[in-house]
Amino acid sequence: MSFDPLSKISASTMLKNENKRIGKKSTKNVLLITAIASLGLTACSPSQMSKTLPAETSSTVNQDAAVVSESIMASPSVKPSVISQQMMIRSAAQTGIVRPLPSIIVTPEAKDNYQKNAANPVHRTTDMAVSTLSIDTDTGSYANVRRYLNEGQLPPVNAVRVEELINYFNYQFDDGKRLGSAPFVVSTEVVDSPWDRADQDNKIVKVGIKAVDSSWSQKTDKRSIPPANLVFLVDVSGSMSSRDKLPLAQSSLKLLTEQMRAQDSISIVTYSGSTSVALPATNGDQKAKILAAIEGLNASGSTNGEDALKLAYRQAEQGLKKNGINRIMMLTDGDFNVGISDVDEMLDLVKANRDRDISLSTVGFGRGNLNDHMMEQMADNGNGNYSYIDSLTEAKKVFGDELAATFNTVAKDVKVQVEFNPDVVSEWRLIGYENRVLAEEDFNNDKIDAGELGAGKAVIALFEVTPKGQKGLYSDRRYANSNASISSNNKKNSNELGYLKIRYKEPTGGSSKLVSQPINKASHALNKASIDTQFAMAVAGFGQRLTQSDYINDWQYSDSTKLAKSSIADRPSSDTDGTRRNFVTLTELASTLKNSR
Repeated sequence: MSFDPLSKISASTMLKNENKRIGKKSTKNVLLITAIASLGLTACSPSQMSKTLPAETSSTVNQDAAVVSESIMASPSVKPSVISQQMMIRSAAQTGIVRPLPSIIVTPEAKDNYQKNAANPVHRTTDMAVSTLSIDTDTGSYANVRRYLNEGQLPPVNAVRVEELINYFNYQFDDGKRLGSAPFVVSTEVVDSPWDRADQDNKIVKVGIKAVDSSWSQKTDKRSIPPANLVFLVDVSGSMSSRDKLPLAQSSLKLLTEQMRAQDSISIVTYSGSTSVALPATNGDQKAKILAAIEGLNASGSTNGEDALKLAYRQAEQGLKKNGINRIMMLTDGDFNVGISDVDEMLDLVKANRDRDISLSTVGFGRGNLNDHMMEQMADNGNGNYSYIDSLTEAKKVFGDELAATFNTVAKDVKVQVEFNPDVVSEWRLIGYENRVLAEEDFNNDKIDAGELGAGKAVIALFEVTPKGQKGLYSDRRYANSNASISSNNKKNSNELGYLKIRYKEPTGGSSKLVSQPINKASHALNKASIDTQFAMAVAGFGQRLTQSDYINDWQYSDSTKLAKSSIADRPSSDTDGTRRNFVTLTELASTLKNSR
């Protein structure tokens, strides 16, 4: 137990003033207050305190210790900061009850920054028949949501990006077809909507894309997976000192280092009060040297790294591997003071280097000042991924099990466009992807950036549609719509719900390529759908419930639980890594917390 004589003098003086102001108090109260003052309010446990106090007082302390703290914490005038000794003594003298704690720390309000995204609206097909979007392979939202739930609270609505929840999982798409020479297969399916009203008959259209698989190992032929030039830009400021930040980041980097090959290279740039190169470019087989540099990282000082991001790009440029993987990995708790204060300037730097084939990924740790919005923007503009690491298990998934998908891009600027047939679909909405929606004309514009598809990665987009003649959100119009002429009235296309187009570029760039296919309107019950579709629907319902969506009616967390469990039971092999069973647990946690928002 520490002892601070200055605290003792200050507390004693305050005690005298309090006694003059308050007047006569019981002997017990005086003993309690004097004990706290003499200890300087330092870190003592209740058992330690009872040894210090007289016998008749110690039992009172142990029995009634909570009341003072609760009364102070409940006071609306108390700001999120350290509770002062004066306040402790004043409350003690007034109530006669003392909690033997040191300075009581009230956790400051979290300053995490999330982008606010309103749910995509329902569109009349006769007014707007085309949906265009960039794919999204980020997984940061899912891991962040999981952390909130594991800590016993529902996540903020804006922390939930439904498409990132859906695309966190691995899907097989056994029915997928490879279109032309595209480095991916495409799967489409139409099923009954599980969350429409009793008077509706909406359908869910699934569009799935899965990249051709590719492993990453020491035995892999150099020609099958390009050599990697990786620069770790690590935040080592004082705020990174907690175990869920820098220590977890170090463990994550160690996992990644073990996967590196001789043809790969790793550099480490750190930033806090200053910026430095902690490890110049080092071949991936020099693991002892790399691991020692990672182990030597320490969190201290302020976050004011002068030109940290620019230094990282210089390191990447020095070790540039032509036709290889050149990527910066930024690991931080969210403070983006990396020497560039202007957001537009920083994003311009990221875009410029993206065009020079140096990509950037962001990895978030901890919470409190997590700039989720900026981290996602940085990764999106840098042709990289945004991940959130809440545990070593997640680090293993990102930097071990899915390393090829994380680093090895098989298709760049992947865009999806669906044109709905107005003779078949009266209304439609896109589920998720709110900040990935593109203008229709952006689809054919190769200058418009879009998402990257990593080796073996699967992506799903879900649309809810109202068949023509069924009750939808909009009322029937009295007069013919001015755009009604877009209706095909073509018997040849009467079986088509819509038409799917996918545009992509090769990893080395160049002009985009186009593949396309019709989407058949034939549908079936959800319990007859593929296992992947059933599970994706369970996740979609869960994500929309977390965002308090107006479009899912009476769908509850328990419905996601039931559907996910059923799909896993029907094909246990779909969950070899246990992530789907973990999702079931999250739905159950959310169900117990649903009234806490």
